Amino acid sequence: MLQLNTVLLFILDFYIFFALRATNIEFVKTKWFSYLWWGYSISLLIGLFISFQYSIPLMYRSIILVAFFMTAVSKFIFAAVLIIDDIRRGGIWLSRLFSPKKVTHLEENIEELEKPLPEVPKNGISRSEFLMKSGILVAALPMLPLAWGVISTAYDYRIRRQKLVLPNLPKAFHGLKIAQISDVHSGSFYNKKAVLGGVEMLLGEKPDMIFFTGDLVNNVASEMRDYQDIFSKLHADLGVFSTLGNHDYGDYYYGKEDSPAKRKNLQDVIDTHKVMGWDLLMDENRTIKMGADELSIVGVQNWGTGRFPKKGDLKKALMGTEEKPVKLLLSHDPSHWRAEVLNTDVDAMFAGHTHGMQFGVRGENFQWSPAKYIYKEWAGLYKEGNSQLYVNTGYGFLGYPGRVGIAPEITIFELAAF
Repeated sequence: MLQLNTVLLFILDFYIFFALRATNIEFVKTKWFSYLWWGYSISLLIGLFISFQYSIPLMYRSIILVAFFMTAVSKFIFAAVLIIDDIRRGGIWLSRLFSPKKVTHLEENIEELEKPLPEVPKNGISRSEFLMKSGILVAALPMLPLAWGVISTAYDYRIRRQKLVLPNLPKAFHGLKIAQISDVHSGSFYNKKAVLGGVEMLLGEKPDMIFFTGDLVNNVASEMRDYQDIFSKLHADLGVFSTLGNHDYGDYYYGKEDSPAKRKNLQDVIDTHKVMGWDLLMDENRTIKMGADELSIVGVQNWGTGRFPKKGDLKKALMGTEEKPVKLLLSHDPSHWRAEVLNTDVDAMFAGHTHGMQFGVRGENFQWSPAKYIYKEWAGLYKEGNSQLYVNTGYGFLGYPGRVGIAPEITIFELAAF
């Protein structure tokens, strides 16, 4: 796929580049234009290769992939405009060839056919003007959804309802309602009123339990200072359970090496969960009872493949749950499911982490995002054998301060035995 994309992009680059050079636009004939054109394309392809072959921060990977797809779409549209114009010009040339004007001498007829099409036709606009106006329009098109993603959809919280069928579910838990949010990334927020609106939307569903699956902050605990009171409003009769994500450890601010400041920051993040009344599960579990029936809520610290922290201890977290009929696991990174969880008797895992790249298309029966090329499970419900995974696309945002096609998500689950 990477090789095919590279070849297609270079074909488009050559076609558009030399089409522009054939116009009367002065700037495109300069060395600076060549440097900018090919420099950007080569840099983008190098970035694409690095994002696929190496473990780099998700924020940078998202920026590279979104830039690549928006650039590719722009060039495909631009190439289509050029092809249409070339077909038009070709038709004119053919009409001249097969319907030549009457001339008195054969030599004059040949000379007329050999002349290039005029840059300025008698009717219409010149090729240069046509390409310039088309280019401006095409260049603007990708910016419209990106701008709309910041202005309108960054806080456009959507509720997604999911029935979760668990064959061993005790009768007392039939119809239990669980709400899940993930990836708050409070350091990216800039609209407290909108954030509060999402919390109130969740509370309006009156869930019996609430799950939060990691990445409360971007880097440091102080980012929650202005939002702690808002998220403290989250309350459910059976509890609010949470876990840590890769951003909560401070690795992207303090570095991967241990330090007193880094340890203090992590403790501050942990304390923030407690102050908000959330039950933070650090490789441990809780038993939920309704009458004589029980189920287990299990939570692990972040565990991800590649460069992401592998701090979680699933074996430790599951200790004491052996006799429980149903085990629900909170684990931030969906890659943990295939790497470890499928080898256990966990019934369902709840994750986040991917954000759906904050860019893509998501409907009832179809979804697509650049995230699918990095994570096999990136949004929604997945099943394998007796195990299930649900990936929430996140409450907040990171890097690009918006969302295009992948709305911030509040998931409402209804448990059922069949």
